[in-house]
Amino acid sequence: MRLDKYLKISRLIKRRTIAKEVCEGEKVSVNHRVAKPSVEIKPGDVITIDMKNHVLEVKVLSTPSSIRAEEAHTLFDVLKDEKKEY
Repeated sequence: MRLDKYLKISRLIKRRTIAKEVCEGEKVSVNHRVAKPSVEIKPGDVITIDMKNHVLEVKVLSTPSSIRAEEAHTLFDVLKDEKKEY
């Protein structure tokens, strides 16, 4: 599954277009490498998202083509969610 689609389906980012923009802005890495929106995601990958106020790191558990919003949190484990200090 493409990274931008996974970010949208897992509800880590609300819209796929925003997920694509964030990836193109080099704010997302997969397995500690900056990733483009088209990178293929598989279970076991670690995704790090560098947001304005915090850094979120998750481990991919599964990559279904669709899932209900209430179950989206089951697609990943949060490894790190910390606020940035300026």
